[in-house]
Amino acid sequence: MSENSASRSADPDDHSSNPSGNDSIQEVMGRRITRRGLLWTGGVVGAAGFLGAAGGMAAGSTETRTAGTVAARGKGKGLLRFKAVPASKDDKIVVPEGYTAQVLIPWGTPIRSGGPAWKKDGSNTAAEQEQQIGMHHDGMHYFPSNRGGDTGLLVLNHEYIDPVLLYKDGDKPVTREKVDKALAAHGVSIVKISRHKDGWRLKDSRYNRRITGSTPMTFSGPVKPNHPALAAKGRPQGTLNNCSSGHTPWGTYITCEENWNGLFGTTDASWKPDAEQARYGVDAKGVELDWHKVDKRFDVAENPKELNRFGWVVEIDPSDPKSTPVKRTALGRIKHEGATVTESKGRVVVYTGDDQDGEYVYKFVGSEPWRKLVRKGKSPLDHGTLYVAKFSDDGTGVWLPLTFGQGPLTAANGWKDQADVMLRTRTAADAVGATKLDRPEWVAVHPNNRDVYLTLTNGKGNGGAVGPRKPNPYGHIVRWREKGADHTATRFEWDIYALAGDPNYDPKVKLGPDNIFGSPDGIGFDRSGRLWIQTDISNSSQNLAEKGYDNIGNNMLLASDPKTGEIRRFLTGPRGAEITGFTLAPDNRSLFINVQHPGEATTAWGKPTPENPRAVSNWPDFDPAGRPRAATVVIRKKDGGVIGS
Repeated sequence: MSENSASRSADPDDHSSNPSGNDSIQEVMGRRITRRGLLWTGGVVGAAGFLGAAGGMAAGSTETRTAGTVAARGKGKGLLRFKAVPASKDDKIVVPEGYTAQVLIPWGTPIRSGGPAWKKDGSNTAAEQEQQIGMHHDGMHYFPSNRGGDTGLLVLNHEYIDPVLLYKDGDKPVTREKVDKALAAHGVSIVKISRHKDGWRLKDSRYNRRITGSTPMTFSGPVKPNHPALAAKGRPQGTLNNCSSGHTPWGTYITCEENWNGLFGTTDASWKPDAEQARYGVDAKGVELDWHKVDKRFDVAENPKELNRFGWVVEIDPSDPKSTPVKRTALGRIKHEGATVTESKGRVVVYTGDDQDGEYVYKFVGSEPWRKLVRKGKSPLDHGTLYVAKFSDDGTGVWLPLTFGQGPLTAANGWKDQADVMLRTRTAADAVGATKLDRPEWVAVHPNNRDVYLTLTNGKGNGGAVGPRKPNPYGHIVRWREKGADHTATRFEWDIYALAGDPNYDPKVKLGPDNIFGSPDGIGFDRSGRLWIQTDISNSSQNLAEKGYDNIGNNMLLASDPKTGEIRRFLTGPRGAEITGFTLAPDNRSLFINVQHPGEATTAWGKPTPENPRAVSNWPDFDPAGRPRAATVVIRKKDGGVIGS
């Protein structure tokens, strides 16, 4: 998720809108550290009984070694065989010796060879942007179309827009054409790509298409298309603020709507948000893009039910270019950071974080094996139970069902039905007593032992005097094991995998110059079990000593070996950018990542203007008359080997 996810310098996700009195993760860890005698070592909380209470990993096993303590300078016996790259403040991509980084499909690239060309002065129209790769790439997945994996469909999200860079003259005055262009720059791109000796190329295909903020949508699950809460003016259209993603075993793509609330506003001085609108961070100003002044679709006073059409997980079939994207309401309405899909006992399981300080992590479990549901003509994402996590003091946890009629979610307590629970997911999670977290983001599942990893980017610290930190400016990674390694289980054991930060500012951190990092965000495993970690350091903190980030440098990609605890820095990005998106070719010899919002306003480097859009960065074109552009980057070994080996 982007630090400036809707174009303002203050990060809205750093401000909690959670008024509940539920325990925070700091309070839980504080009591646990006191009671269990945990030790701060190696950038991790290491526990003598970690995952042992219910037959999990034994104390002292290789899986419980502290992350980041192994030397990162040479080739070792673990999974990480590359030499770590140093932290960087340069305006470029840096990869290890023996690797190459290829820029692919930057913002504005026509999705077909005959499409409108990119105009480096920002003068492309809304109609042209609809035929071009969108802005600010985020989550993505590669769907190979042959056994070798050298041809396939790359599907990627576009999270938000930067009006200074999107338009030739900036965002003022706001016009309907500018709003239409912004809507066209949001959403999802689906493009065919193929691998050649000189790298990957975009190919013409009938599958190439854009899904934008104006594309027709439908709804499925507890909140039906005809539900009164969705009865806004005009037809349902568009997916916005598309952050991370997921993919299903039946071959579809999932895109996640995150900071949609900031796009709404009103000039009606009498309007005030109701309790549910406030719970989702809706206010009269939004992020001050002022779309509501020219498009009443985004005026919360005149069209309040339009809000209910956003905040969902959206399923897209990339193999059917005529298909309508479906908002799957059984997965709840929150600020979805991502949707990591796995399966257990044949049933689909989807993990998703709600990316705001003080919010929760959720899990959807299918009601029966997904293949059985598909044979019945039913979507596996429509039938199941949504849970929210509660972390307990003793290193155990429980998944609490968000089911109408159970616990506090009853008619007597003001709940109408399951659709009401899904529309008011945050309030439902408050009611059952979920644990507040420091910006829960991406989830990854280990391919072998099935452990689950969750990045917590950073936060103010919601309480507790003992760790990991209050405040928590650097973030950390939580790991848990579901009971019996069964992802449908409702109980789990948890601990901290890695504590991010700079030991010069926090002595509890034991990371070194080859692996110090902050604000973990994107995360994913390759098939060999390497854990890949991407960072999203706020542009208000990046490279600043007063924020404790001067030694960490630009955002980066790291790799970790869970068996040894080793972490190594693999890549550093250009100025002002976030490193996000993660997918691999089937042979693990091409790694795709995204560089989002290069050149965005930063405290350290300055602020771009329409007159000088290159004030912070000029990556990747380095055109003296151009502007920075988000792009996909493909990383390969020069010898053709497996990435990371």
